[in-house]
Amino acid sequence: MAIAALELMGFFFGLFGMLGTLVATLLPYWETSAHVGPNIVTAVVSMKGLWMECVYQSTGAFQCETYNTLLGLSTDLQTARAMMVISSIFSVMACAVSTIGMQCTVCMDGSSVKTKVAGAGGSLFLLAGLLALIPVSWKTHEVVQTFYMQNMPAGLKFEIGDCLYVGLASSLLSMLGGGVLSASCCDDLDGSRGTRRHYPYPDRTVPRGQPLSMPYHPVALHSTTNPNFTNKNQTLNSHTSTSTHSNTAAQDPRKSARQNTAAGYDVTGYV
Repeated sequence: MAIAALELMGFFFGLFGMLGTLVATLLPYWETSAHVGPNIVTAVVSMKGLWMECVYQSTGAFQCETYNTLLGLSTDLQTARAMMVISSIFSVMACAVSTIGMQCTVCMDGSSVKTKVAGAGGSLFLLAGLLALIPVSWKTHEVVQTFYMQNMPAGLKFEIGDCLYVGLASSLLSMLGGGVLSASCCDDLDGSRGTRRHYPYPDRTVPRGQPLSMPYHPVALHSTTNPNFTNKNQTLNSHTSTSTHSNTAAQDPRKSARQNTAAGYDVTGYV
């Protein structure tokens, strides 16, 4: 039961990490404009992400513009895009593989490969979290370094956006969930049978569709063990043979009488 609980906990950690990675990849809140120095007007807020730039005005207008070029973008932005997309794909694959390999599911039940599948799902979660952690940390370092540059104008300074916090937490959750899944599947082998111990489901070694039958061994009665039982059997057999002879003797006169009657009937009929 403890191993099944660990697997569920690791799976949900990885699931939350996958959702956070998707949110951080799609939303444009990677860096927001900083209102410092002479730039204290908060009527307009600029935001930048991996795919678009947005402007929010105090009147409620929200405008976004996607990047019109792909090859013209900076190398770090292209790398961050690729790594976040690959991390999202690995997270989705890890959820699917972990669902098959966990104890609480019946997929591949009774097979020794089920443990390896759960470990593969945990490894995919670890790899997805690592891929998401690299661009998030890289972008955070770039924003902080640019903010404290002395020759940078105040209007061009940006602060850390919400997506960077979400991406950092998501990557850590994915790595934690992958580690828990990988650790739980290592101690879930039954050495005598080479299969996983199923909890709370019973053992399903018998193929489905075949009834579970037990051999029946009839009890042998030996006459040497109980002499009284042997005497009773002999007495019962003698009574049975006597009654059989008496019934046969009683039936013979009746049969002969019936034959004589039938013969007389035939003769009388002819006469």
